[in-house]
Amino acid sequence: MDAPAGERLLDVAQAAGEPLEGTCEGQMACSTCHVIVAAEDFARLPPASEEEEDLLDLAAHATRTSRLACQIWLTDALDGLTVRLPTDAHDMQGR
Repeated sequence: MDAPAGERLLDVAQAAGEPLEGTCEGQMACSTCHVIVAAEDFARLPPASEEEEDLLDLAAHATRTSRLACQIWLTDALDGLTVRLPTDAHDMQGR
């Protein structure tokens, strides 16, 4: 999907109907917007904060390239970024 720079990945994915729950509405208080970034793209992202790392420790099926979609702000440098949902992802809000 295409998205303009400056948008947050969580918002773009939800607008496109992807099952990213984002229970805390992007306030980084949960891990329900956990995504797995393609290994070849992971280094293009700014490092995760300690708070984000702590939440990822609680995420099911987290990998070394896991991130929270609420913490990924799209930029021109991230053009072509590839992410996938963990295998157990399901949206409890029914979207």
